[in-house]
Parts: sequence; C-alpha cells; structure tokens
Amino acid sequence: MKSKLPQRLESLDILRGFDLFFLVGLETAIHQLSHAVNTPEFHSFMWCFTHVDWEGFSPWDLVMPLFMFMSGITIPFALSRYKSEADKSQVYKRILKRVVLLWIFGMMCQGNLLALDPNRIYVYSNTLQTIATGYLVSSLLFLHTRIKTQITIAILLLLTFWGTMEFFTIQGYGGGNYTPDANLAEWIEREVLGRFRDGASVVNGNTVFSNGYRYTWILSSLNFSVTVLTGVFAGYILKDKTWEAKKKLAYLIGIGALMVIVGWIWGIWHPVIKKIWTSSMVLVSSGYCFLLMALFYYLVDYKGWKKYLNWLKVYGMNSIVAYMLAMCVNFSCIAHSLFHGLEQFLGAYYQVLISLSNAALIFLILWSLYKKQIFLRV
Repeated sequence: MKSKLPQRLESLDILRGFDLFFLVGLETAIHQLSHAVNTPEFHSFMWCFTHVDWEGFSPWDLVMPLFMFMSGITIPFALSRYKSEADKSQVYKRILKRVVLLWIFGMMCQGNLLALDPNRIYVYSNTLQTIATGYLVSSLLFLHTRIKTQITIAILLLLTFWGTMEFFTIQGYGGGNYTPDANLAEWIEREVLGRFRDGASVVNGNTVFSNGYRYTWILSSLNFSVTVLTGVFAGYILKDKTWEAKKKLAYLIGIGALMVIVGWIWGIWHPVIKKIWTSSMVLVSSGYCFLLMALFYYLVDYKGWKKYLNWLKVYGMNSIVAYMLAMCVNFSCIAHSLFHGLEQFLGAYYQVLISLSNAALIFLILWSLYKKQIFLRV
C-alpha cells in the first residue's frame, strides 16, 4: 500500500529496524562466519547470537519478545480514536483482518503452508502467530478497559500460567516440573495440537513428536498476551503528550529495571525459560524491552541523533515484508550464480559471502520500497 504516513514515533521504527536487521541481515552470516573462523574465542562470542537451550536468557532470546513488545506499543497510537466510538464494528474488522493475515503469514513462514501438503502442515509455530494472539487480546482490552484493569489482567495471566504449571499434574506432567520432557505446557501441546504440532509426524498411524522440539504455544498464549500488553503500557507512556521527554525516559527506565529485577528473582522458583514462555521470562524480557525502548527514545527522539540510524527504517517500516522475505524466499541461488567461481579461493568463507549477498538483496528490495513510500500495512 502506497501512502503518506502520519507522524510516527521514529525511535520505534528504528528500534524495530534494529531488531529486524539482526534477524534478517546478520543472523545467518554471523553463524557462517563462526564456522569459518572456528576458534574457541569466536565460539564464545557467539553466545550473544544463540538461543539458550533451556533455562536462562541470552541477547538473542530477546529478538522475538522485542518484536512482540513493539507490536503492543503501536496499539495506543493506532486504536485510541476508536475507544469513544459506540459502533466499533469497523475496528473489530480491522483487528480480525490483522489477526487472520498474521496467522496465515506465520503458517507460510514456519507451518509448511506453502508446501501444499496437508500431512506436513503445522498450525501454531511462529512468531507472527504469537503477535496475532497477543494483539487480539491486547487490542480488545485496550478498547474496552482502562489501564488499571489491563495491568490487573496482565498480572492475573502471569499468575495463571505460573499456578497451572506449579499446581496441576496430569499423567506425570506438571506439578512444578520445569524440565523439557515433563512440564505441563508440553503435555497440553501434545494433546491439543497433536499431529499439527511443529516437528510432529505420523508413523504407522501414530503421532510421533520430535525429541529436539520443545517450544510450546497453547498454554504459553497466556503469556504471549502479556508480552504484547507490556508493549501497550510502554505505548501509553510514549503517546502521552502532557509528559516531558525526561519523565517518559524515567518511567521507561524505572519500569524496565524493576521488571528485570523482579523477573530474575521470581526465576529462582519459576525458571526463566523462553521455549515455554514462563512468567518470569516475560518480566525479564519485557523489562529489557523497556530499557531498549528508553535507549532508542533517548538517542532518536530526545537527542535527535538519527543521522546514522535512519537506514534502519528500511527494515523497521516494512518489518513484515522483511521477515517474510527472510523466512520464505531463498535468494542464495542468485549469489551462487554470480560468485560460484570464488568458492575455490574463499573456502569456508564462501558461505559467508553467500549469506551477506542474500541479506544485501533483501535490503535492496526493502530500500526500493522505502524510497517509493510503499509499506505493507497489516
């Protein structure tokens, strides 16, 4: 859709671009470089670009929560004018359209929808679908309740997840067990999604689950909603025109620091585990998101230091396109066609070149769309 966009929060576009740059532009190349360099020092550095296996949290674990958090920030900016309308049918249609499209896009990216094989389709397995879930809950709460009610519901959702994991035991799963094979979220996942769970397959009429896949989505949806809601709370702060910038920064930093501290303390009893989206992980990750938002708000909107950051808008203002291109389209055949002769000279570094070329082609597409003011508005 080509349009003159209304006044936007530039720091949000740039932070979103920062997140997408690492995911779309850098991830594959940095991992290929690690294989090529192959030194203990570089492998240690790669902790920053690797998901934690189970308990704990790495910088790379923040990519997905940050994407979700920023989707929540946009809600007060996009939906405020609808709160006072008696007839909300149009905004309901808008919300439903966004949820459905995000769900379909998620299945295209990670649910094998494009394979057109019903035996390989996975229903719920992608970041875009977590955004759809959180956006649906958060937008409806935003339209129909006050912020105090929203905060109360967010706390209740966190406690509901914790209580369910802690006090319910079914067929040997749960009861405070947070191991990959015996937590209650894992049991719910298998029972609800069954054959349509990512990594599952049917062998001799029986559903077989992948031993290496431990992400959960059904029970975790409670906390997906909270992650997006924390973004809504940040959006309230950033949108308030009666607050000075210093006050906004103080609140963003204060709330962020408090959430990180409380999350890690709670994590002593309720572990910080991203793969099942525990309540302590929500507080830790959202706290870091608040702090990152404060940093970018300070640099971009407060200090005006955007000269060297504006290029990130190329990713940030077409984030869905950037994500879909990276997840669904493989441009490496073009790079191989152009540079295959260099493989004999570059050795292991040849794959680094291919990855960088792939990222460069995606950037060129996004840059062309940006220059023409064409943005996909979902």
